[in-house]
Amino acid sequence: MIKLLKNLGKKEWLLALVCLVLIIGQVWLELKMPDYMSEITILVQTQGSEMSEIVKNGGYMLACAFGSLVSAIIVGYIASGISATFSMKVRKKLFNKVGNLGMSEVKQFSTSSLITRTTNDITQIQMVIAMGLQLSIKAPITAIWAITKILNKSWQWSSLTAVGVVVVLSVIGALMAIVMPRFKIVQKLIDKINEVTRENLTGIRVVRAFNAEKYQEDKFEEVNTKLTNQQLFNQKAFSVLSPTMYLVMYFLTLGIYFIGAYLIRDAGMADKIGIFGNMVVFSSYAMQVIMSFLMLAMIFMMLPRAQVSANRINEIIETEETIKDSKEPKKLNPNKKGLVEFKNVSFRYPDSDEEVLSDISFTAEPGKTTAIIGSTGSGKSTIVNLIPRFYDVTSGNLLIDGVDIKDISNKDLRKIIGFVPQKGILFSGTIESNIKYGNPNMSDEQMIEAAQIAQATEFIESKPEKYQEPIAQGGSNVSGGQKQRLSIARAIAIDPEILVFDDSFSALDFKTDSILRAELAKKTQDKTVIIVAQRINTILNADQIIVLEDGKVVGKGTHEELIKTNETYKQIALSQLSEEELNLQKNQEIEGGNKHE
Repeated sequence: MIKLLKNLGKKEWLLALVCLVLIIGQVWLELKMPDYMSEITILVQTQGSEMSEIVKNGGYMLACAFGSLVSAIIVGYIASGISATFSMKVRKKLFNKVGNLGMSEVKQFSTSSLITRTTNDITQIQMVIAMGLQLSIKAPITAIWAITKILNKSWQWSSLTAVGVVVVLSVIGALMAIVMPRFKIVQKLIDKINEVTRENLTGIRVVRAFNAEKYQEDKFEEVNTKLTNQQLFNQKAFSVLSPTMYLVMYFLTLGIYFIGAYLIRDAGMADKIGIFGNMVVFSSYAMQVIMSFLMLAMIFMMLPRAQVSANRINEIIETEETIKDSKEPKKLNPNKKGLVEFKNVSFRYPDSDEEVLSDISFTAEPGKTTAIIGSTGSGKSTIVNLIPRFYDVTSGNLLIDGVDIKDISNKDLRKIIGFVPQKGILFSGTIESNIKYGNPNMSDEQMIEAAQIAQATEFIESKPEKYQEPIAQGGSNVSGGQKQRLSIARAIAIDPEILVFDDSFSALDFKTDSILRAELAKKTQDKTVIIVAQRINTILNADQIIVLEDGKVVGKGTHEELIKTNETYKQIALSQLSEEELNLQKNQEIEGGNKHE
């Protein structure tokens, strides 16, 4: 909590100081009222007292009550503003931190957990700050101030009050010890319930296709029941606190009057009025002390969960980023625009002992297309994920334009790369906002040209609002092929030096695939194109084909060279097409390319 409070700015701390002053004033006003009450009690019992004096003291009491009310309203308003500002800053910091984490760090936390931490966990802390600024400051000030006022009244009353305070503190301490660990479980269960809900909504088509609604309901019910039972236990535990507090208050009041009765009985006539007045004042102050601990108890009910939430937020904020910018970033070599060089590159995931890639070496040159093919799990996608530096190589060197990518700022590096992931990702907005995602200020002509190359204009023009057609979250309102074409258009639109396609043509039919690649060839004559593909027909015309097997390069060359010399490539090719079809396919690709030229 203390670490997170550092996110409060100077303005918020100044406002907190204002709250402190107002709360001290509020406490002073509230503790003055028993004094006026004692004065009224003495005046009522004293013969010859003036009614005007009683009314005057009553007026002072009303003024104190009104001043306390105004102060409480202002403090509540300021505290709400401070807590809302705090949560906004922490939420932004957390969001930016997650955005800057490398893929290996992100995988440490589930998506549902990250969402919970950004929403529910921050809300828990916000509530504590809003209440804490009012109660956690006011309660100890009130308790200490009230205690100093009653210490010299009577040792019997003071001892009784001390016993009441010890009972209250014992109950609070016991509850904290019991409930604190269980709040960690609650937050983890909230993560889990978010995960199950998200999984169900994401895969709703599959759920319905397999009539698995009952299975998903049972899965949700199991987690929901665990969460409910855990929260019920916590609430039942805390339910002991309120009756205990009131029981202590009532017994304390009864005890004070019981002791007061004996003191009055044994006192002389002259002291009886004074003892009676002191008893009224002491009773009021004792209630103030107990009420202070009741206010603290309210905070203690919220604090354990907020503390757990704070730890979960700090866990992300303090996670060290592995993909860091160089302290002295180098500029790219302008004479080698788009040159990608893998030099003895090996890679293993942080949580793995086995290398996914081993001793990878090849060069992808500007103006040429480099294709990567291999069986499932051979490391194709891992290679292209290294180029935008989603991961860092374990050993070896990866150079872009003659500079090691670790020495290039991530912003400069990714500015020259147009990356199309294996799974087309679209964002809520419009078709225009998705194509212009890499550069919102690009011209409409540039956007339309990119859409034409990606063969997306046909379905875009058929939409009622064309480029202003809304896109749902994740692109759920467009087909897989349309989503893929828009993803390709987005990469082309920024006019990068390097275009990376991670099996990005798989959802396209053969005709669209062929036309798109022919149009792409015209646009990328001076660019480096790297294609990961499963379909042989996609890479037949590639200038260089890299064949992977078990994370190693087992072949390198053109289609004609590899089909004759590389058994792995030949098996992949023949698993899709016969020898006659391969030759025919090759000729059709050449003829198609000539026609478009």
